[in-house]
Amino acid sequence: MNNTTYTRARDFLYRNARPLDFARFQYHFENGSKEAVLNALAAYQNEDGGFGHALEPDAWNPHSSPIQTWTATEILREIGFTDSRHPIIKGILRYLAGGQDFDGEYWDNEPLSNNDYPHAPWWHKENPHIVKHDCNPTAVLAGFIVRFAEKTDDLYALGCQIAKAQYDIYADDAFADEGIVHDGHGLFCYLRMWQYCSDANASDVFNLADMGERLKADVKCGITADKAAWETDYIYKPSFFFNSRDSIFYVDNKDIADYECDFIIRTQQPDGAWPIPWGWADYPEEWAVSKNWWKGNGALLNLLYLQGMGRL
Repeated sequence: MNNTTYTRARDFLYRNARPLDFARFQYHFENGSKEAVLNALAAYQNEDGGFGHALEPDAWNPHSSPIQTWTATEILREIGFTDSRHPIIKGILRYLAGGQDFDGEYWDNEPLSNNDYPHAPWWHKENPHIVKHDCNPTAVLAGFIVRFAEKTDDLYALGCQIAKAQYDIYADDAFADEGIVHDGHGLFCYLRMWQYCSDANASDVFNLADMGERLKADVKCGITADKAAWETDYIYKPSFFFNSRDSIFYVDNKDIADYECDFIIRTQQPDGAWPIPWGWADYPEEWAVSKNWWKGNGALLNLLYLQGMGRL
């Protein structure tokens, strides 16, 4: 690949990235430390162990919430951090065990406290009495529990129970029906739950091999095949589901995954970032800040994808 792509992205990150995203970049590309990433991430963690403070930039809620906490788990996974004794992971488990924004089956991805702070419309709570039953992020959080909780804890039993229930829902759904467009976010959450349970060798929770085969078919179906839509719409590219040739999902999607590398290089903007294909109608001043945060995150993820595809 043209080194200009990397250099421009690096320069954008140096000029614009949040300290957390900059630490992530340095860890992956400039011999930075995991400790620097963890220190930056810890600034978003609350006393209850959950995460807030716009860690997920579309919600500026400082209070702990399931979506913000899920975002933290993604960063931990990105840097390969698995020390369950670390205060960050122990805090996340404590938060999940505490029952906040949880109805016994689902963690609410639209906590009422979101409404008091700038946020995207999709994180607005319309009915304060309803917990939205959505696998996003419930399936991922259940998988995180199975991976990191002590097997003797009540929380582990709860995680297994929820993961099994989410698997049953997934197994009954026909994600791979030809011609049907499905929610990529939901599919990603099932994928991540399967990865966590596989990491934990939790074959007693659900059939790991069966789910892996289902996921391969569903990811192939879930990637947006209409490349023209990639230019302007919010769609699901291969990088939404995997970012390495070593992934089990690469072989079945090789051509379109390789195409995404060329797409990334071609669509980089002069400032080194990439377009953000969504926005907020409200809170224009805050959205301008969040948009820049998203650009920093997107630049890093694009570089990681190019690296994983052997193009960097």
